[in-house]
Amino acid sequence: MTYPSQMSEAPPEPGLLECVAARGEELLGKLAQELLGSPTVNSAVGRALAARSKATEAQQLAMGLLNIPTAGDIERLTRRVRSVSQRLEAIEDGLARIEDGMGHAVSPVAARLDAIEAELAAATRALSELRAAMSGAPGGVSRDQERLRVEDPLLAAQPGKSKRRKHED
Repeated sequence: MTYPSQMSEAPPEPGLLECVAARGEELLGKLAQELLGSPTVNSAVGRALAARSKATEAQQLAMGLLNIPTAGDIERLTRRVRSVSQRLEAIEDGLARIEDGMGHAVSPVAARLDAIEAELAAATRALSELRAAMSGAPGGVSRDQERLRVEDPLLAAQPGKSKRRKHED
């Protein structure tokens, strides 16, 4: 018994459906060529395309008056949003590079600030110790006593000169 796959490999004969399809394509091609060659059909197609463009313009005008965005408006807006997004990404990348650069520069500044804070704390402790030590010491001379004038004993022995000095004050 031989199966069809074991027979010699001859091309299969076209079926009825393939013949009808091929003939239909051929007839449609001829019909299209004849229609395009006809001046009446050409002028009708031209008028239809012109009417379509006028209808599109009228539609865009009506949508504009109603504040409804057209497909072109949405497309332009989409391009602008993409452009802004790309610019924003570039700015973010630049800021990241600046942050990375500042990260290395911040550590010496932070170390210097820590050293200044340590010195300030030491100075505050020393000042507190000095105040504590001075609070236990005997009181000094008040300011009022510092300003008092004591007359010179030699001037006190000469009556005219001491009076003159009192008048000068």
